[in-house]
Amino acid sequence: MKFGKFDLIPISDGSFFLDGGTMFGVVPRVLWEKIYKPDELNRIEIPLNCLLIKAPDATILVDAGIGNKFDEKFREIYSVKQPPDIESGLANLGLKPDDINFVINTHLHFDHCGWNTIFNSEFSAKDCSNRPCSATKEIRSTFPRAKYIIQKQEWIDATHPNERTRASYFKENFIPLENSGQLILVEGEYEIIPGVKVINTIGHTKGHQSVLIESEGRKAIFWGDFMPTSAHIRIPYLTSFDLYPLELIELKKKFLKQAVAENWLLIFEHDPKFIFAYIKEEDGKQLLQPINI
Repeated sequence: MKFGKFDLIPISDGSFFLDGGTMFGVVPRVLWEKIYKPDELNRIEIPLNCLLIKAPDATILVDAGIGNKFDEKFREIYSVKQPPDIESGLANLGLKPDDINFVINTHLHFDHCGWNTIFNSEFSAKDCSNRPCSATKEIRSTFPRAKYIIQKQEWIDATHPNERTRASYFKENFIPLENSGQLILVEGEYEIIPGVKVINTIGHTKGHQSVLIESEGRKAIFWGDFMPTSAHIRIPYLTSFDLYPLELIELKKKFLKQAVAENWLLIFEHDPKFIFAYIKEEDGKQLLQPINI
């Protein structure tokens, strides 16, 4: 999609499955199943829709999917479906890992930063089956020329997880970046290049960030897990993974009001039906207008 001076290109890293209830928190199944039909195990398929931003002088990858550093047990638990994946998606666009200048992680949960790093050629997932993986010296950054943009608060929380958060953070996805000197930790709003900046969107995690894109009078936002699917524009719809739900609700109301007023393009990372949409307000209700690309 052409967006002012930028090209916005979805890059799929496949999909995985989660219990539908976890994606909608206190919302009863009788409501959410009207939107996303669960399978016989009460799971819904979660697409991994990352974003490539091509600027005249930079190429930016927003989020890095689930990656390929998992063993068969993990694949079975989450029913990971690949291909497609980021590696092949970039290759299909004629891009090599060296061509990526920046990687923005909205946060460091395992389904958002998997391709941050890859195994060295003689190492494999079976050697990293225990979490956290202790063999990070056998893992290197996937994108050797890129700077990785992460909120400082998210880094602190990911490297010092608690009993609630530990299962979501796999250190092999991010610790090697510190060792390679490619890590940029930011606090709050931070401009990557003119027209592309991150903003702290607390809610899913304290250090979660979304990506705001501005060009030629237009604005787009890549929500990450602040609003993972289009269903989550409904104010009460939160996931059970959201650590700061009340803060998220207040910010959601603020940003959606702004999105309507300024005609933002909304980009959903985990929506199974569409990735891009505009939002309008009619008769006091906020309605989405999906964009097919």
